[in-house]
Parts: sequence; structure tokens; C-alpha cells
Amino acid sequence: MCGIVGFTGTRPAQGILIEGLSRLEYRGYDSAGVAIYQDGKLEVVHRKGKVSSLAHTLGHFNFEGACGIGHTRWATHGRPSEANAHPHTSCDGRIAVVHNGIIENFADLREELQAAGHSFTSDTDTEVVPHLIEQALRDGAPDLLSAVRSACERLVGAYALAVVSADEPGTIVATRKDSPLVVGQGAEGAYVASDIIAMIDATRDVVVMNDGELAKLTPEGVTYYTAAGQVIEDPRVTHVDWNLDVAEKGGYPDFMLKEIHEQPRVIR
Repeated sequence: MCGIVGFTGTRPAQGILIEGLSRLEYRGYDSAGVAIYQDGKLEVVHRKGKVSSLAHTLGHFNFEGACGIGHTRWATHGRPSEANAHPHTSCDGRIAVVHNGIIENFADLREELQAAGHSFTSDTDTEVVPHLIEQALRDGAPDLLSAVRSACERLVGAYALAVVSADEPGTIVATRKDSPLVVGQGAEGAYVASDIIAMIDATRDVVVMNDGELAKLTPEGVTYYTAAGQVIEDPRVTHVDWNLDVAEKGGYPDFMLKEIHEQPRVIR
């Protein structure tokens, strides 16, 4: 299970993304990466292996950008490698995408995009997504939100997506179909993640997105949209009242052993 984290707000995103990815390590993964908006462009860094390796590499950069997305990947299409690690980018590097799920029609889409002049650098199914978004913008989509909507209309399969663009600083567009995604607003900005535990220190009020819905995150707040592009005026907010240690290992060496020992309490 891949993990997604995103943040846009008033403080550097780098530390928030690494902390969030660390909390999603339980999902299993073979590589990790981030894309952070910095000085007019997207800085993309990924590493094969542990989140700690990614954190060590990012320590040499100390990016100050306050908008970014992060990912932990469990290989499906393409072997574990830095080239196949997320985020994946468009041809011009101005769009970056992280993805949880499987794009079933990626081979046909890839062939179509290559015929239109797009170049690919990985073996993943995910890489078609930033190129579809890039093509939608070339074809006249007015903004990132519209381009993501257009791209999703072409996708067959399951996906949770978080997308950033160097041409819309401070904005993250997120959407999902058959893969979990939650969004929250805290005092320092807006968050998106695969699991509530990635943002629980920042907010306990989250919106669990429904299939086909989109969210536009900015430092000022979050706007939710239907698949047709209509604003959702009153999104359903879920309040989280459990503690973080409930979701973490609680002293056990792994989550499987923890779950075994929790069975009597769960049954009661």
C-alpha cells in the first residue's frame, strides 16, 4: 500500500512531509520521495529504501518551500528504483504527481501520449497521470483543477492522487477513486494524506473524500468539488477523538504482533 502526504501553508513543508511519511511506514514500501515548490520550480527528490534515507538526503538541501507532496511506494509496475519512485513529473517538470492505486489502462495511455510527443522516464503506470494533466493544459484547460478533472476522465482503475504545479504556487489538487484519501485544515495550513495519522498533530477535523470528489488545497483553506466540478458547500467533517498511540506500534516490534495482542480487547 503506497502512502501519500501533502501540505501547503505558512511553514516549510519538508519536515511535515518527512514526519507524515514516517507515520505511513506501516503500509509497507520500497522507496520514498517528495516534490517541494521552491524558487519558481518543483524540487523533486526520491530515494530507494527507507524514509530515513530520503530524510538524510533532504537534510543537505533544507528546502524552505511551504507547499509539497510526498510518497512511499510499494512496487507494482516497475521494479523498486529511484527512477520508478514517486513523485512523477510532466515533460517540463512543472507538474508533479503522487499516486496510490493502479491505472489499468496505462499502456494504451502511454502509447497515445508518446505519439503526442511526451517522453517517459519510468516503468510505472503512474507516470501517465502528470503527462495527461500536462496535455490537458496544452489543450486549453484553464487551471490545474480542471486539468486534473480532465485527466481523471481518462483513467481506468483505482487511484488516490495529489498534484502540484510550479505554475500554481501553493496549490495542491487531490482526488480519489477506490483508494483512501483524507483532507484536513490546521492552524498552519492544509493537509492531505492516505491516513489520518499523518496529520493528527495538526488537526482532528478531517474530510474523508468520496469517490470522484476533488479538493483544492491552499494556505487559506480547502475547497471541495464534485466530479462534475461543482463546489460542495457543506463537506462532511469527521472529528477524530482517538490518540496517536492507538494507531502506532505501542511498543510492539511490528504491527502484526500488535494486532494479534489487541484481538481480545477488540473482541470485548
